[in-house]
Amino acid sequence: MNTLQKPIDISVIAPIYNEEGNIEEFTNRVLKVLNQMALTYELIFINDGSKDQSLLKIFKICEAHENVFFINLSRNFGHQIAVSAGLDHVSGQCTVIIDSDLQDPPELIPTLYKKYKEGNMVVYARRNKRKGESFFKLLSAKLFYRIIRKLTTIDIPLDTGDFRLIDQSVVKYLRLMPEKNKFLRGQIAWLGLQQTAVFYNRDERKVGVTGYPFKKMMRFALDGITGFSEVPLSFVTRLGFIILFISFLVILYAFYSHYFLKVTITGWTSLMVGIMFMGGIQLFCLGIIGEYLSRMNKNSMNRPLYIIEKTNLVSPKENA
Repeated sequence: MNTLQKPIDISVIAPIYNEEGNIEEFTNRVLKVLNQMALTYELIFINDGSKDQSLLKIFKICEAHENVFFINLSRNFGHQIAVSAGLDHVSGQCTVIIDSDLQDPPELIPTLYKKYKEGNMVVYARRNKRKGESFFKLLSAKLFYRIIRKLTTIDIPLDTGDFRLIDQSVVKYLRLMPEKNKFLRGQIAWLGLQQTAVFYNRDERKVGVTGYPFKKMMRFALDGITGFSEVPLSFVTRLGFIILFISFLVILYAFYSHYFLKVTITGWTSLMVGIMFMGGIQLFCLGIIGEYLSRMNKNSMNRPLYIIEKTNLVSPKENA
């Protein structure tokens, strides 16, 4: 149970997935920064179905610090949902979202807070450099942010992750968004409000491997595009009209060739190529439509976004 009596100035939430090698250093650095800021605070770990010793280390840390809490999810629900679980339980006037892999430096929190006190509702950390990452990772990340920005109708900041500080009112608005396929940086950008950036150099991961391999990054990109853009659906419609127009021209040419030029178009190879090409186009278009239908299906089921197996705090919703 949360035993803090004073109003909490700042909450810090950290999703955990197989981070046993980073948790202790992460905790020490975060608590050192927060204590130096001389604010009332809470640090909340969200264990997202870790398979290593992360949860046991979190238990020990919580026993040693009265203002450190945990949420243990029943299984791995994914990074964005784990962060959402944390947002559902914070009590601070503002909240910092930060990963525990130490790539995002906790020492940047005072700078984020200073910008927040200047009147900004959202202060996001924007990366100047990304150390220790492969050329492919850097290129795919760069393309990801720019494609998202081109396709969506909202201004999602370039080269920013979820490392940011948000006001309590932003947290409340995020709790009202029922989407199951979460894309938090898009949802926060959609809100508008006063937002600003703080630039920093992202460190390389010290221990472990990334929880976002290529497959998850693709899934994440699809969630962002389908959640905030109708461009793919418009593309399907336009592509249908273009192919219909080309097919009409081909039919006219076939009639003209047969009745006026006295030449009948033949060829098994060209026929099969045409059929396979059209089949591929149809499956591609159905796949795009299916992504949108999948989102609608998940939301219509109205299942809980996550299941909490164990925690040592109470949700603000339950206190209302």
